[in-house]
Amino acid sequence: MAKRCYYDVLGVTRGARDSEVKAAFRRLAKECHPDCCNGDPGAEKRFREVNEAYEALKDPQRRAAYDRFGHAAFDPALGGAGGGHGFGTDFSASMSAMFDDLFGEFMGQRRPRQRSGRERGSDLRYNMEITLAEAYQGKTAQIRVPTSVTCEACAGAGAKAGTAPTTCRSCGGIGKVRASQGFFTIERTCPSCQGRGETIEAPCPSCNGAGRVTRERTLSVTIPIGVEDGTRIRLAGEGEAGLRGGPPGDLYIFLSIKPHEFFQRDGADLFCRVPIAMTTAALGGQIEVPTIDGGRTRVKIPDGTEGGKQFRLKAKGMPVLRSKQQGDLYIQVEVETPKNLSRKQRDLLKAFEDASNPSTSPASTGFFARVKEFFEGIRE
Repeated sequence: MAKRCYYDVLGVTRGARDSEVKAAFRRLAKECHPDCCNGDPGAEKRFREVNEAYEALKDPQRRAAYDRFGHAAFDPALGGAGGGHGFGTDFSASMSAMFDDLFGEFMGQRRPRQRSGRERGSDLRYNMEITLAEAYQGKTAQIRVPTSVTCEACAGAGAKAGTAPTTCRSCGGIGKVRASQGFFTIERTCPSCQGRGETIEAPCPSCNGAGRVTRERTLSVTIPIGVEDGTRIRLAGEGEAGLRGGPPGDLYIFLSIKPHEFFQRDGADLFCRVPIAMTTAALGGQIEVPTIDGGRTRVKIPDGTEGGKQFRLKAKGMPVLRSKQQGDLYIQVEVETPKNLSRKQRDLLKAFEDASNPSTSPASTGFFARVKEFFEGIRE
């Protein structure tokens, strides 16, 4: 009986895109799967037919050959290019590849067909605490990191000097073995090599076949100017050495900034609370405040300054990371109430109070006037 046209089997036209061919295959494969057809004797036959059509059309070269020569392109008796792609002894392997195409994308990526014994090393984390001044100026720090490094005795191969890892006989270097159970093929990690594809007959005595040993390394880390709390610095290739000569992981340095005695940080801006005497707030004057660069600067306090007033010092804050910009420094004054007064000081303040009028304290005078009106309104 002549074979049906592969395009007719999948229900697509000859000019269909690859995505359309795949979509048609996935739909038909689910529809005619024997497990979904309630014992339909023809389901397995249709399922094989759909799979055969997709195997021929999913590859651009095989599809081009089919478009030119038809089924003869895959007939070994006629010297076709697809010899060996029938459904005899290779059907299990074909079915496994088909399930990779059908369901692999739902898992995020296709399953690897082959694994290497050389595995990438793990990434490492190092927590570093610096001062606000160091974040302002930047610094170069030396850190000591205990980590795994490549074994010098075997150069990371894991095998004793004079020997080398050999291809695993159980899986042929693939790292996985397959077992047929009825209609399905089950694939699992090779128990002989644990999925690495290689075995070591004579392990290196220095690393016991791992290809790496634990050492403490000293590294130089450059802290850039303007880093913020929580900044992460990546040192590529400075993590744990790979297994059996694999590539190393990365080292991530997480920075935290110690609280400062005077300054609070908000992005690139700094804030500093400065207490001033009541007389300075009332009469005005000048105060001297610190700056983050270790210097000092003067701030003019106008007469009648109230508590909570902020004064902005432009470009006296933190530098912006990887920029020429710089934040500002905000000085917030807090008026200090006099304590532990002498008799003379109390007499002077009493005399000041007696000589005061509503214009001397407009805020408190206005507030209590409104309070009085409020209670009078209630009585009425």
